[in-house]
Amino acid sequence: MRNLSPGTPQPASVLYSRCTVNLSTGGVAVEEVPCRNLEDVLGGFGRSFQILAQHEIRDAFAPENPLIVNTGVLTGTEVMTGLRTYFSAYSPLKVSNKGLPAAMWSAGSGNFGCKFKWTGLDELIVLGRSAQPVYLLITEGPKVEIRPAQELLGLDTHEKIMALAGKHPDGHVASIGPAGEHYRANFMAAVALSTDNELKSKDDKCRFAGRGGMGSVMGSKNLLALVAQVKDKVGKLTPEVRDINRTISGGPGSAKFREKNKQGTGGTWSNYEPMEKFYVVPQNNFRPLGDGKVELLFRDNVEKEYIVRAESCYRCGINCHKNIYEKKADGSRGEFRAKFDYEPLDLLATNLGIHNPTEAWQLIKLVDNLGMDSISLGSTIAYVLDYNARHPGTPLLNGAKFGEFAKIKELMDGTGRGRLPEIGRGVKRLSDSLNEPGYAMQVKGLELPAYIPDTNPGYPWAIAGGHMSMATFLLLVMQGDTSMDYWVKAITERGLYQVRDDLIGVCKFAGMNHKMALDSLKSVGIEITQEQLLAATRRAYLRGLALERKQGYEDSDYTLPAQVFENPNPNLKTPNFITPEFFRELKTKVWAVFDKELAAL
Repeated sequence: MRNLSPGTPQPASVLYSRCTVNLSTGGVAVEEVPCRNLEDVLGGFGRSFQILAQHEIRDAFAPENPLIVNTGVLTGTEVMTGLRTYFSAYSPLKVSNKGLPAAMWSAGSGNFGCKFKWTGLDELIVLGRSAQPVYLLITEGPKVEIRPAQELLGLDTHEKIMALAGKHPDGHVASIGPAGEHYRANFMAAVALSTDNELKSKDDKCRFAGRGGMGSVMGSKNLLALVAQVKDKVGKLTPEVRDINRTISGGPGSAKFREKNKQGTGGTWSNYEPMEKFYVVPQNNFRPLGDGKVELLFRDNVEKEYIVRAESCYRCGINCHKNIYEKKADGSRGEFRAKFDYEPLDLLATNLGIHNPTEAWQLIKLVDNLGMDSISLGSTIAYVLDYNARHPGTPLLNGAKFGEFAKIKELMDGTGRGRLPEIGRGVKRLSDSLNEPGYAMQVKGLELPAYIPDTNPGYPWAIAGGHMSMATFLLLVMQGDTSMDYWVKAITERGLYQVRDDLIGVCKFAGMNHKMALDSLKSVGIEITQEQLLAATRRAYLRGLALERKQGYEDSDYTLPAQVFENPNPNLKTPNFITPEFFRELKTKVWAVFDKELAAL
């Protein structure tokens, strides 16, 4: 990116490098593009959603559906957690009730985003479909080449990464697994991003851009991987950025994700304990039981059998990864097994009735290797288990029940290898086909993350996954407020600004306040006010809502699973406040705010 007007940017004077690849024709075109507005300057989905708005897409797997890969303005800089890569397209999973795919983005860390940026490329747009399996090699210039990839077919995510990293020294990789290769039967494929730890240790420690099926879109183009090959370009650390990084790694914003010996709470896994005090950790298809079994996967209990090591992404001091290793007889560290985050641990284990850590890591590892989104897969399998419990005489598929490890593993493997499209196409389609949508844990076609809808009326206004693009998922537990005014403000003000980081290229775990974000932008020559930053963030979010309407979303799409209204869970220690009447009034008041702004967008 070149800023011809340092300081307060004039968007048209900021140029970014874009490569458009047409896999159908083999065409590759690199150009410098002037920014249209501040959202373009900041990058991420703020830029890609404006591009997606220019396309009329009715089928997510149509060759003309653009797969957009880009970075934020802070990706590849000296600012800690400036690592993010964004994959955007019309999603096969996120669909309106009319069946049209909706715009979506998914983000991942690792070092791929930095390498991508260091080649000189800011954005890649992939169109068409290759007749043969291919990968794209991105090198300094930037230069983009289409390379054959037949030998990669059938390899899992880690195997593809290691094969390509071995072929391209100084390269980092974004790849799909078998799930993405079977895109017609699997709409929930993720994109795996290589990490320095993975390439050095040879352990499968990749990161994922999981939500919305971006790996399936990639697979539909017969594109198995991207490789960004360039030597690291580490710049000089200024005193100002050094201070920002110290605050990120040791300040209050990232405390939740740091280890306790670094004045933290232990990462997302640590959600288990405070949430279980209210019995809101999902069990048995988002229906907490309050039976004490959740405690079996508390970290202290897992550490009786395994060693947990806190590790990190490239040049990050937060160390949010909680990697699980075998414990040898002498107490020393053995073989790596899996990474325990709250989301996959709950949705691939606790919420399926699995409470054994050995079974849990096997399921997490399998899903990572096959290249699937743990949220979508886990929530859909939970629905299957719930359906089977409700219909013991006519169960689905292999008849799996909650807690049946072998059968659950069989469902996961079959889904990832394209044998079970009933699961692979997501819980909305499955539940609609069975005419039992009330306990399908999805909103707008996207499966819910591991926070029960009974506590979060903000889910319907998330534009890219319930917990990544609307920060209302823990508010009831943390603050306990059930008033109408509180929730209207939570959705229309505080909650939506969570997407700020998905423009600028930093991880949400950095916990940046607005001043830190502004100081970080200043360090790369972009001086704007807080008002400008928030206005750009709000416009980008509103474009997400506008794109939903473009794809046929109506009032009926903006709701919660019917079970929340019709059958409140008596086990919860939080108020059951989301009544039909409450939600109707909430929708009216939220749309009164957003509709006015959408009209002026």
